[in-house]
Parts: sequence; C-alpha cells; structure tokens
Amino acid sequence: MNRKPPDRKAQAKRAALNALKRAQRMADRAGVELSDWEGEFLGSVAERVKTFGRAFGDPEKGAPGEALSALQTVKLKEIAAKAKGEKKELKRRPFRRKGKAGAE
Repeated sequence: MNRKPPDRKAQAKRAALNALKRAQRMADRAGVELSDWEGEFLGSVAERVKTFGRAFGDPEKGAPGEALSALQTVKLKEIAAKAKGEKKELKRRPFRRKGKAGAE
C-alpha cells in the first residue's frame, strides 16, 4: 500500500504540455489567427518539453523543477489570452531612478 511520491518533473512536464495544447485548441476553436511566430513558439516549446523534459537549458532562466522558463510562461499566457479574445499585454514598468546621484 505504499504509494510512491509524485514525480515533480513529470508533473511539470505534463502541465506544460497540457497548457500548450490548451492554448492551441482555444485559438483553433475561437478562429483566432496566431502569428507565424506564435505558432512556431507553441510547436517548438512542446517538442523541447517532450524531448528534454523542459524547454530551456539555462538554469538561471527558470526554477529547477519547472518545464517552462519564466518568460516562456508569460508568453504562453499572452497567447492563451489572445485566443480567449482578451487583449493582455506584458505589463512592463519604465526604468526610473530612485534619486539623483551626487545631487543634494
């Protein structure tokens, strides 16, 4: 009756593949035309996750147990929002200095 603990890497891999498939299906059902880049992004990321278990090579770009990097996750959310019909852009703040250097 001893159950093995869940494999976090396998869970992350399945979750990432399901999210990629879901975004593609939503776009197809809604009739939303994804750009060539977005379609290629979904395909290439899915292929890398299937092959390697994760879609990025540099460990500094994402958490060790995750299948997608932080920026890949953001882009996937943007594509999913586009497929839903929501206009959701990446929110970025402009660079602001905290104070003038040397001025009193």
